[in-house]
Amino acid sequence: MSLLRTHPRTIAVASAGALAVTLAGCSTPEASPGVTDDTVTVGTHTPLTGPAAAGYSSISKAVSAYFAYLNDQGGVHGRTIEYVVKDDGYNPATTQTVVRELVQEDQVFAVLNGLGTPTHASVLDYLNENEVPDLFVASGALLWDDPEEHPWTFAFNVDYTTEGKALARYAQDEGGDAAVFCVLAQDDDYGEDFVAGLEAVLGADALAVSETYAVSDQDVTAQVGAMQAAGCTHNFLATVNGFTARAVGTAAQMRYAAQWLASSSGGDYPTLAGYLGEEVAAAVLEGFVSANYLPFSPDSDWVELFRRVNDEYNAGEPFTGNTVYGMSVAYTFAQALAAAGEEPTREALVEALESGDVTGNGIMPLAYSADSHRSFAGVGITVVADGVQDYVGTAYTTDTGDGDVEPYVGEAPAPENEGVPAT
Repeated sequence: MSLLRTHPRTIAVASAGALAVTLAGCSTPEASPGVTDDTVTVGTHTPLTGPAAAGYSSISKAVSAYFAYLNDQGGVHGRTIEYVVKDDGYNPATTQTVVRELVQEDQVFAVLNGLGTPTHASVLDYLNENEVPDLFVASGALLWDDPEEHPWTFAFNVDYTTEGKALARYAQDEGGDAAVFCVLAQDDDYGEDFVAGLEAVLGADALAVSETYAVSDQDVTAQVGAMQAAGCTHNFLATVNGFTARAVGTAAQMRYAAQWLASSSGGDYPTLAGYLGEEVAAAVLEGFVSANYLPFSPDSDWVELFRRVNDEYNAGEPFTGNTVYGMSVAYTFAQALAAAGEEPTREALVEALESGDVTGNGIMPLAYSADSHRSFAGVGITVVADGVQDYVGTAYTTDTGDGDVEPYVGEAPAPENEGVPAT
């Protein structure tokens, strides 16, 4: 069972009777901040309110649920994991405030899965200057893979350039010579990196229309109308889930049929169905294509495990791609913490990740090393058929530059010991 306490801007979750906020004085003198004999405290910033909350607030609930499950199995090296969640409303100024609270007041061992490119970029230097492990950033920006300048930061999402390259390769293979390629992209690093990936494969002049939107926009009617007028047959989307739903829904209202291919950040079918309604989603998202890198096929052993954890520890929350994402983050942190040893330090945690021994639970192993803090080196392609989103064909690997997109040859990590990392 979990204890949930709500404070201004803060949600703190603890399991097995432990308090959710660990005071600095509880740490042993030799230990890193956030580590006691019995607990390890980590924290995050995420939008629980504001325009991005509907698409992403369920992630931290899934992380909390998996930590509660792990804690009931004895934790990691005998320590339970305490998880402090701070609401930043997807506002960088608020992010700076709450992250300083996590570091200075809550004395967290690490910041885990801080969400958003503009929000997390605002605290990137602060966390590295203070040598706080900045793990598994919830954004596909290339900013997080710079171990020379930011040695404490590690990505989690596949970078948007890699996703763009893989989706472009898939569209080339499936679309034929008559395809007209276009894109709708968020007007920030997310969109720019994704478009760079498209152009690396398709060519600099291959996009007939390149439209953008701002997260403050109320609709995308003009952008979708421009795509329709240009005769776009294959529309790539560097959009968050809410704007993916708006784009596809608007096209349906215009009776404009096209192939839609989305980044993983805006391509989760259950979340999109929540925006559109089940009946509408079944009609307008048939054949919808998205990149992904985590297991969510109905017959996946990971999905079976996560469903059981969700049912028992997540208070009846719907099981979506965000559930898989959040629990994957929690599992990967637990695996890294186990690899950091019985007396974990911040330095040992980073060394464990750079060793290559932390594989994660994606469709391919994590690619962390001392020279690269990129998460996964490729993605798979998913397609919606009869209301079910699943992988098709092969996964692709590539670099973040102009390198070729190649089929992935290898195996995916499988769950062992019921998803409790060995210690």
